Amino acid sequence: MPRFPKPYAAFVQRLRVPTGFVLLACFGFLAHPSVESILASLPVVALGLALRAWAAGHLEKDRSLAESGPYAYTRNPLYLGTFIVALGFAVGGRSWILAGIFTAAFLLIYLPVMEREEEHLLKIFPAYRAYAARVPLLWPKPAPQGPQNFRARVYRKNEEYKASIGALAGLAVLAAKLYFMGR
Repeated sequence: MPRFPKPYAAFVQRLRVPTGFVLLACFGFLAHPSVESILASLPVVALGLALRAWAAGHLEKDRSLAESGPYAYTRNPLYLGTFIVALGFAVGGRSWILAGIFTAAFLLIYLPVMEREEEHLLKIFPAYRAYAARVPLLWPKPAPQGPQNFRARVYRKNEEYKASIGALAGLAVLAAKLYFMGR
C-alpha cells in the first residue's frame, strides 16, 4: 500500500463527505444518459450495493475484527463496493470523464483513508497484522471458505440501507436527466 504523508491522509479523511457533494455535482453536470446506459448500469450498481450489504452484515466496528464474508477476500469490501457503484453511475451517465473523476477521487481520497483506518485497526486488534498479511487491501483474491456469519442485525445497525437509498436517488437523477434531455 502506498504510504501517504499523515497530514495529507488526515486532511482527505475530513474531505470524504464534502467531496461526495462535489462528485454529485460533477455527476449531474457530466452525465448524458440513455435508456441503454441506465439499463447497463443497473447490474453494476446492484453488484456494488450487494457487496456493501454483504460487508455490512459482517462488520462490528471497533468491537471485533471482521474476517468473515467478503472480509476473507478483501480488507475493504465497503470501499470496493462504493467504487463499483461509482463506476456503475459512470456507465449510466455514459461518461468516461465521470469514470476518470470517480477513479481519481477514489485513489486520492479513499486510499489514504484506508491507510489511516489500518493504523487504527492495528492499535485495537493485535491480530490485524496477520490478517493484513494474508488478505489483500482492495482487489479480492480467492480465499478458503470460512464462516459466513452475516447478521441482519449488524447490517441494520450499520445503516447500510442508506447506500441503496443513495443509489436509487442517483438512478432517479439519471432518469430525470434523460427525460428532460428529451432522449
